[in-house]
Amino acid sequence: MEKIKVGVLGATGSVGQRFIQLLENHPYFTVTHLAASEKSAGQSYGDVMKSRWKISSDIPSYAKDIIISLPDPNVTKGVQLVFSGLDASIAGEVETAYAEAGVMVLSNSKNHRMDPNVPILSAEVNSHHLDVLSAQKTKGKIITNSNCTIMGVTISLKPLMDAFGLKSVMLFSMQAISGAGYPGVPTMDILGNVVPYIGGEEDKAEVEPQKCLGTVEGGVIKSADFKISAHCNRVPVFDGHTVCVSVSFDKKPKKEEILKVWADFQGEPQKLGLPFAPNPAILYREENDRPQPRLDLDTGKGMTTVVGRLREDSILDWKWVVLSHNTIRGAAGAAILNAELLYKKGYFK
Repeated sequence: MEKIKVGVLGATGSVGQRFIQLLENHPYFTVTHLAASEKSAGQSYGDVMKSRWKISSDIPSYAKDIIISLPDPNVTKGVQLVFSGLDASIAGEVETAYAEAGVMVLSNSKNHRMDPNVPILSAEVNSHHLDVLSAQKTKGKIITNSNCTIMGVTISLKPLMDAFGLKSVMLFSMQAISGAGYPGVPTMDILGNVVPYIGGEEDKAEVEPQKCLGTVEGGVIKSADFKISAHCNRVPVFDGHTVCVSVSFDKKPKKEEILKVWADFQGEPQKLGLPFAPNPAILYREENDRPQPRLDLDTGKGMTTVVGRLREDSILDWKWVVLSHNTIRGAAGAAILNAELLYKKGYFK
């Protein structure tokens, strides 16, 4: 098939930059449209980003000469899909406008996540949630990523929920400063410190996993009914969200059963051999002091969920540590994997 023309909304931001990096030479998609604010509109991406590019690799050459526009579906010129890294203050209205114009929207923003017929899609976890797209009234459709904090958590929970059922989940997050966008957290607030509050984060961490792990009934997504509680903290790590998880199950498994379920887990992306699909989807580290962002973050090119320290919990049943790359697996990479799934399933004609 001919490559699908795609756009990136919020192209100058931290998530937008990651989209542009990861989409270079993609086998399914070619970037033809970049959108950002009035400060950047009308200029080439290369000129705007000379001093603003914050990823270690250079700006991909394909993007440098693209002229940035305002986020307006009337100037997309044949684009079938947009990846949105827009700020939540404008994302909801703009993404709806693109969907009404017939464009598929894959969003990293929170605005549409809890709409009953909008999937919070995690390609390995809930590809069946795509069934609700037919209930969206717009010509194009909106699909969201989950909050980056719980992306790896839900991946680690999915095969265990299917095998043993979930009663309750406790989360304690240690979140990287890149999750706050650029320029992020002021130096004097974060260096040598832990900030035990991230606005709105705990609310999202307590409802999004239930929707991600829910069922489709009557054209809407019905959230799973396990209990969940979250503590969310910002720590002086550049990339990589680490989450300590404690879980009680309907049927308490043995340690070797949990490890086997994780090792055997494959979702549709792995079965279809999608370009961004990590293999394995979940990697368990046996060492007592792993996973660590410094050592394990790039596993599977940043797409693998790395878990470790599985041990019995004296209050619940079992506890473990989850590490995921917040700007790749938790943001741009996850959205690209979702788009690859849509491509293989024939959503682009």
